[in-house]
Amino acid sequence: MKVLIADDEPLARTRLARMAAQLPGCRVLDEQAATGTQVLELCERLQPDILLLDIQMPELDGLEVAAILDRRENSPAIIFCTAHDEFALPAFAVNALGYLVKPVRMEQLQQAVERAARLNPMQRAALRQSAEPVPGRTHISAKTHKGIECIALEDVLYFQAEHKYVTVYHINGETLIDESLKTLENEFPELLLRIHRSILVNRTMIERMQRNSAGQQHLYLKGQDLPLPVSRRHATPVRELMHRL
Repeated sequence: MKVLIADDEPLARTRLARMAAQLPGCRVLDEQAATGTQVLELCERLQPDILLLDIQMPELDGLEVAAILDRRENSPAIIFCTAHDEFALPAFAVNALGYLVKPVRMEQLQQAVERAARLNPMQRAALRQSAEPVPGRTHISAKTHKGIECIALEDVLYFQAEHKYVTVYHINGETLIDESLKTLENEFPELLLRIHRSILVNRTMIERMQRNSAGQQHLYLKGQDLPLPVSRRHATPVRELMHRL
């Protein structure tokens, strides 16, 4: 059983890895995840059988990660390992097979791993199909000087990446967030449209596309005076969407 460790605290990752390595049949993967985005990327690439997942993590928290993985065909068995016990009900809503409160004890970890090992991928998929649908996110969260700011998806105009940062532009202003464009695009394919390698727009906010005198296509959003550039690569899908609106 391949085990992936995901926690934003290095000491916690080291401790969990040491414990999991002692369990029969477990092989702890060398690569570990410190953010929610890294968890999704490593699960896609390494295909672990078991994911030991913290809840409070940067970019995407553990519950958001689990909800995304729950919609994938080859989702690992998820065992939450967290310092807080108040997330137990939401954790099982995303079909977690275990919920361990830190400091995790060896016997608890062994029981959870053994339970996960008894279910093969087909059985886990059957459990997911029989469970209640997991609602998607309705808000984007960001840590600001005010604390945690929640931005309703319906208020989002567009997301723009610049260097290593992503900014969400919304009807109340702009906010820096700890999420990648790729993750957002994968999570909200029905809502977000890529018009440039660095820009995702809210489809419901699109007003019109117009070519300027230099031949460059620009997209205008509702209530916004400044247009956004549309790259040649993405002009066709944008144009097709405009015909359907």
